[in-house]
Amino acid sequence: MNEPEEDFAAMFEASLQARRFERGQTIEGTIVAIGPEVAFIDVGGKGEATIDVAELKDDEGDIEVAVGDRIQAVVISTAGGLTLSRKLARGAASQRQLEDAFHSGLPVEGKVEKVVKGGYEVRVAGQRAFCPFSQIDTARTDPSQHEGKVYTFRITEYKEGGRNLVVSRRTLLEDEQRATAAEVKKTIVAGAVINGRVASVREFGAFIELGGGVQGLLHISEMGWSRVADPSEMLKPGDEITVKVLQVDEAKGKISLGLKQLSEDPWSRVEATYAVGQVLTGRVTRVTEFGAFVELVPGIEALAHVSTFAPTGRSDDWKTSVSPGLALAVEILSIDLEKKRIGVAVVPSDLGRDDIREYAERETESSSERFGSIADKLQGALKPPGK
Repeated sequence: MNEPEEDFAAMFEASLQARRFERGQTIEGTIVAIGPEVAFIDVGGKGEATIDVAELKDDEGDIEVAVGDRIQAVVISTAGGLTLSRKLARGAASQRQLEDAFHSGLPVEGKVEKVVKGGYEVRVAGQRAFCPFSQIDTARTDPSQHEGKVYTFRITEYKEGGRNLVVSRRTLLEDEQRATAAEVKKTIVAGAVINGRVASVREFGAFIELGGGVQGLLHISEMGWSRVADPSEMLKPGDEITVKVLQVDEAKGKISLGLKQLSEDPWSRVEATYAVGQVLTGRVTRVTEFGAFVELVPGIEALAHVSTFAPTGRSDDWKTSVSPGLALAVEILSIDLEKKRIGVAVVPSDLGRDDIREYAERETESSSERFGSIADKLQGALKPPGK
């Protein structure tokens, strides 16, 4: 007597479980078992839903999920328990199922037969449907590349008893993209190092695709420790890249990325590498109204202030002696580690190479003595005639 009561209780519970959901409703559950023909899905409570194993296979016929995975599916029946579906296979859907799919938003499979005026002719469940060009993908593509392909579509219009169908693949792709974006955003936090792909390059930097349509900006100032003049010389659309998340502004939907932060800051070695009075060779990177910037090594720029150049009679004539790309011998006058500034003076052109070499080798002398040679020449040059 106990067994029939238990069977009845189980069926009653399953019936109550099914009533919690409606046909066409999208629900999420965990796969608890996969049998030869159906898989069982835990959707909460004591009941379980079923789904055909065929719906869990990829194009090669391999099951693409495993026990413990969570999936989303649409309720297609509540009679005697829940029956779920992730798609309606092409050619296997009845007219009623297509109508249900339209009302519930359930995806259907279709084959792109050919390009027609304004879009594509798609074969769904043995009948013709129309997909506009704008609804075949999220990006503009060559129309011919979709012919003969089997895709999953959503029915957006169902007219004349199903004789007039309009379908969209783009809406499903956008849904997937939003779902992926939600997962991707969980990993995008300040300090995270993530892989991405260059989506576009602008004069101010590059936009990096991080997954699911989520993009971040790699500003030109964060590309390298050395000054970057043109981002397109470093990056091209489609390039794979690893970046560091610098800041996430959820209110504005902005993500700031960095590339140079993944390598050592050259300023970390300045104190051990450079000293006041040291003479070395650098390359002019920029010339401004107040002086010339000289790159000592990639990422380390020093400023040769206009006051350190010998007078030539006109206030701006000093510019004629320097230009971007020019190699110059300079002497370090000051180092400010906190502000990351180095002041230098250009070695006067009348100081020969032997003099420069001899000056650079005087490492054991005091800093005041090291200043003497070049600094005296500069001071002498700056004095008015006759004084």
